[in-house]
Amino acid sequence: MASMTDVNEQNEEVEKEEDPIRLYILEAIADGSLVSPNDVAIEIAKDRAKASDPDDVWRKYMLAVKQQAKSLARAGQISILRRGKPIDPNKMKGLVKFSLPVDEG
Repeated sequence: MASMTDVNEQNEEVEKEEDPIRLYILEAIADGSLVSPNDVAIEIAKDRAKASDPDDVWRKYMLAVKQQAKSLARAGQISILRRGKPIDPNKMKGLVKFSLPVDEG
């Protein structure tokens, strides 16, 4: 019988896999591109915007994009780059790009 911790971990995994923001990030870098958090947020906003939304509605997605990127980086699914070099996701700030996983060496 699965323990409650196992069930919680499984539920978290399902949530992570199904999170649309994670999918936007993974899709954006799938071809090997370097993508900024702004690019991802703008793409999400384009897909979800209503005619009445302001031009900068993409800004409301920035925090979620950055949080999901950190989670993906911790899981080894993406790299977060500053000045072309992978950084610790916990220290993400400033101008960064997302990429397919990169060796730190």
